[in-house]
Amino acid sequence: MKKKLAQWLANSWYKDSFTGMLLMPLGLIFSVAVRLRKFLYRLDVLKKHTVTVPVVVIGNITVGGTGKTPLIIWLARFLKESGYQPGIISRGYGGQSKVWPQWVTAKSDVKQVGDEALLIARQTGCPMVISPMRVEAARLMQQHTDCNVILSDDGLQHYALNRDIEIAVIDGERRFGNRLCLPAGPLREPINRLQSVDFIVVNGDKLENNEFSMNITGDIAINLATGEQKSWQQFADMECHALAGIGNPDRFFKLLEIAGLICKTHSFPDHHEFQSHDIEFNDDKPVLMTEKDAVKCAAFAGNQHWYIPVEAVPEPGFSEQFLALLREKYDR
Repeated sequence: MKKKLAQWLANSWYKDSFTGMLLMPLGLIFSVAVRLRKFLYRLDVLKKHTVTVPVVVIGNITVGGTGKTPLIIWLARFLKESGYQPGIISRGYGGQSKVWPQWVTAKSDVKQVGDEALLIARQTGCPMVISPMRVEAARLMQQHTDCNVILSDDGLQHYALNRDIEIAVIDGERRFGNRLCLPAGPLREPINRLQSVDFIVVNGDKLENNEFSMNITGDIAINLATGEQKSWQQFADMECHALAGIGNPDRFFKLLEIAGLICKTHSFPDHHEFQSHDIEFNDDKPVLMTEKDAVKCAAFAGNQHWYIPVEAVPEPGFSEQFLALLREKYDR
């Protein structure tokens, strides 16, 4: 049911303009509520909180995957290479923990902390705290680590935590769909919200002069059961299964198609809680999945299951301007 609803919404937002028009009154109500909430924060009716190190928020204004997680991983590594000690906070979406805030390590239980948080912790090696209240996560991070910059995974709309730099990530293919707010369209905030962010990073080709492009790259597959590595080309002459439970599964499938792989695709809702039967297809064909999905499937995966690690590669101008702005925040 959830899978069908997600597909119906995606079609209405990005393909079927008629449904979006019918829901437009609800979208207008949502838009007004979003603007009012932001205005109340500006008036300090709703309280904002500040921590003593720069906070960088990496988020999006649309529902669904945009490539935010690979960019956060890239940013954390880039900051470490540049001499900083980043800490990462997140909501921990999909985690079932009843205790907040909570530390995330490479050995955390994915069911407790969520797939994205576990993946980020494993890939970056940075201290990481999750909590629905990002202010609590940021304070705990400051109290118990030597981090000198905090990266907030998502939270562009979480105005309770003051931020020094905002980065909005856009899906270069789907962009903004019908450009309407929820539930009529995919927007969490009106498009003019992008006028107030510091950087707009497009996963794909940029269209505007104020945007930075970012490519997602990869060339190997890793076996979930054995750790064996193969190049993508070794799968090119065989039929495979490809599955994805991410915000935009088609992007993953297209990545494999461009690489020359022939795959029968299987889409699942974002943050899907995989069971063993979800990844078994009654044949011996290789099953390829995203690394985000793999952290939830490792416990019951077999020798035919492989994941595809990918990396974000922003255009060079982005790293230069981001570092310059961060240094400016330190000098204030």
